[in-house]
Amino acid sequence: MSRRAGWAGALLALGLAAGPARAGGPEAGPGAGPLLTPAAAGPEAPGHGAPGAAPVEPLPVAARGLPVELVRTLQLLQDRIARGSTQAHLAQRQLLGHIEQRLLDLDPQAWSGSENVRAAVTFALGGGGPPVLRWMLDAGRLGEADMPLVLGALAYLEGREKEARTLLGRYDPRRAGPGLAGQLALTQAALAVREAPRRAIELLGLARLLAPGTLVEEGALRREIFVHAQGGDAGRFEALSIQYLRRFRRSVYAGTFRQRFATALTRLDFASDRARAAGLERMLAEIEPEGRRDLYLLVARAGLDQGRRETAIFAAERAAGLAAPDSGPAAQARLYRAAALIVAEGRFEEGLEALRAIDRTALAAGDAQLLDAALSTAGQIRTPPAGPAAAPGGPAAGAPAAAPRRELPQAAAIARAQEALGRVDQIIGGSDP
Repeated sequence: MSRRAGWAGALLALGLAAGPARAGGPEAGPGAGPLLTPAAAGPEAPGHGAPGAAPVEPLPVAARGLPVELVRTLQLLQDRIARGSTQAHLAQRQLLGHIEQRLLDLDPQAWSGSENVRAAVTFALGGGGPPVLRWMLDAGRLGEADMPLVLGALAYLEGREKEARTLLGRYDPRRAGPGLAGQLALTQAALAVREAPRRAIELLGLARLLAPGTLVEEGALRREIFVHAQGGDAGRFEALSIQYLRRFRRSVYAGTFRQRFATALTRLDFASDRARAAGLERMLAEIEPEGRRDLYLLVARAGLDQGRRETAIFAAERAAGLAAPDSGPAAQARLYRAAALIVAEGRFEEGLEALRAIDRTALAAGDAQLLDAALSTAGQIRTPPAGPAAAPGGPAAGAPAAAPRRELPQAAAIARAQEALGRVDQIIGGSDP
């Protein structure tokens, strides 16, 4: 099977049927149809649609160049990733490789047209990487107006952020055309987030407006949530999280979002643990019970790691109510609740009894280690290491009253994970779309 046939087969399996191949010369000319039309894409599987997805209109005749067609095909595939299609996610790498080769094989004269240049930049920023942009520069056919766009995109992809900010900052995403607009705003946000987070938020909001229902919107919304978390804006964090969980909870990238969400939620100042609990319930009401249970477990574990005892207890109790009594998630919930209780004022004995009742065979390796750490901590609380005698009138040695000032030890892996999750620049400028 040829590479072209393999690519076409992958698209057909997803319902993304390509138009008939044309022999010889450029594959698109006057009157040629686009590789992908709305009818060819077909409906997404039940339960996997994203409300408000932008309708795909046929390309105007003037825009029917091969780069434009190929990039439109890629974007439609990526939009299915935002709606939860794992098949589309698996097919993406093969399609990216095919499009790259097709663009590299074009006659250099193709890059004298601005619409082809914009399509190639969209491809590069949307996962294609720098090779095509380097080839375009080497071909020497770029117009003066398009040169900064290509140089800026290449600088961004190669990590030269200052140069990329200067070059790409010349362009208004709202005037960049429908294919490039959202991707350009997303890239400009990534370049602004370290030095100007408020500007990054504006650009992420613009990206969402310019590309509704697409993977660009999903990525922009996901990233904007964590910029607000880093800035301590609990209200916007909650509002946008509800929107994400309502519209993109099936996204292929939702698993990554949930991990970061749980950590960010416990770090934000919601004025009180009661307010945090109420906000959490509002946010998680948007998803199905099983997903809600898993998120409550993530929040409970993050609460333990960060010393948020009340949050950990609340989330663990909610998770337990959504889990089958003898299931693994139920054992996790009991563990997290008990581990928090031993360092909660006046609840040490309750927590210790609950820890001793947990069946460690029902726990994953990481949770079994947490159980051991919690039991060890409980032993230290009950019988502290020998030291100077307590001052007269002070608390007796070993009294549980000291428990509220003690915290569970954090494993090195958990500490590393927290540090990674807290870096907004990694969230914004990471490899995921």
